[in-house]
Amino acid sequence: MSFNKEKRRLKIRKNIRSKLSGTNDKPRVSIFKSNKGIYSQIIDDNLGLTLVSCSSNEIGKFGKNNIANSKEVGVKLAKKATKKGISNVIFDRSGYLYHGKIKSFADGAREGGLIF
Repeated sequence: MSFNKEKRRLKIRKNIRSKLSGTNDKPRVSIFKSNKGIYSQIIDDNLGLTLVSCSSNEIGKFGKNNIANSKEVGVKLAKKATKKGISNVIFDRSGYLYHGKIKSFADGAREGGLIF
């Protein structure tokens, strides 16, 4: 049985999501990357609400999905979250390997003040 990258990622994502859940005290940071942009949300799974979101569209660099832009999105998300009083979060890498753009995003979010 052969899997392509997307099917493999979705299988890993399903396994991760079975173990992670965002609460009011520690919401979940979810991330999605495409060829053109990176998108992130802070989600309270108990209420089913997106508390804060940020993407490469907001920093004005859509279409240039690279490591530097991923870090900027992480910093911007963290600043928006701290304005709303969110500091402790759970990081959900959504099945992506923790390197490159995902690691850069996480480093930027930590730099901006998020704790995970």
